[in-house]
Amino acid sequence: MYIDLIVLIVLILLVIMFFKRFSSFVFFVAIVDIFLRILSFIKNNIGLKDVSAIIGKYIPESIISIIHKYSSGLVATILDWAFVVIMIIFLSYIIKIFMKKKKI
Repeated sequence: MYIDLIVLIVLILLVIMFFKRFSSFVFFVAIVDIFLRILSFIKNNIGLKDVSAIIGKYIPESIISIIHKYSSGLVATILDWAFVVIMIIFLSYIIKIFMKKKKI
């Protein structure tokens, strides 16, 4: 089933079409990955077996897990590094925002 991959690609295309900025794409990828990791944490640490089973069956653990589910070899390595670069760019955006605020 390619549902998770199709949904991710459609959402990325919608973000690119409506916002048309690279920073919007970077923020979207980071938000989706953080959301998937939070759901994965909930799946692993919740005491309800039914909820854990539903999350485990229908929701991937992260964007990296989606990459490795549908690709392998050199393609997976290139996509992994592209994801790391996007996360580094996200981190730089967050640091810029934090420095502009100058409030702690």
